[in-house]
Amino acid sequence: MSKLSHLNAKGEAHMVDVSDKDVTSRTAVAEGFVALLPETLALVTKGEAKKGDVLATARIAGIMAAKKTHELIPLCHPLAITKVTVEFVPSLEPAGIHVTATVKVTGQTGVEMEALTAVSVACLTIYDMLKAADKGMTISDIRLLEKTGGRSGTYRAPSAQG
Repeated sequence: MSKLSHLNAKGEAHMVDVSDKDVTSRTAVAEGFVALLPETLALVTKGEAKKGDVLATARIAGIMAAKKTHELIPLCHPLAITKVTVEFVPSLEPAGIHVTATVKVTGQTGVEMEALTAVSVACLTIYDMLKAADKGMTISDIRLLEKTGGRSGTYRAPSAQG
């Protein structure tokens, strides 16, 4: 395991100085899953949720969250994000919604936390929009799928098992 970059020589947390890092194009993709009842999924796909358009609202929430990550996660740098997409794929088996966020920046530090925050908040928004119909929903499998750019290069998550 490599040395943790957010700890100084005394073991104290600090914001990493990225001023000497190269400016490069960086991308991160994250995913998550909201499991819900088939009847609840039908409310989403038919546009019949009482609070309105669930996926449109969750998309906006995810985009906004990516832009505010530095306000939510200690020691994250504020970034001039150039693109955020939040996509949804309904699933019948298991019943739920697969959420994917892609975040891009040209800068000195990566956007992994922004992609993970976008997915997390989009999933939470789906829950909020549907909780009156299905309090048993679960949010799971939030993870980084891929990151590109920067000194460490490209990372791709191993395929999900089984």
